[in-house]
Amino acid sequence: MNMYVSNLGFHVQEEELRKLFEAFGEVVSAKIITNRDTGQSRGFGFVEMKSADEANKAMASLNNKELEGRPISVSVAREREARTPRNRW
Repeated sequence: MNMYVSNLGFHVQEEELRKLFEAFGEVVSAKIITNRDTGQSRGFGFVEMKSADEANKAMASLNNKELEGRPISVSVAREREARTPRNRW
């Protein structure tokens, strides 16, 4: 099950995010989204867990938990909606 994690501090690393969720079960992947030009964190990421039960426990326990002084938000990730291309003239 994929989860969306937001309000992350800009210094949170993927390994730290993975370890946070591993307390609830097997983490398949943990990815923090970065700015493609600067490489700086955009303050959100995605965590995929093998089991839906483990993911639900992680969401219930970690939603609004403070990480680096910020209350993180954890929810089920939704599929990205198709966007119409913008003209760049």
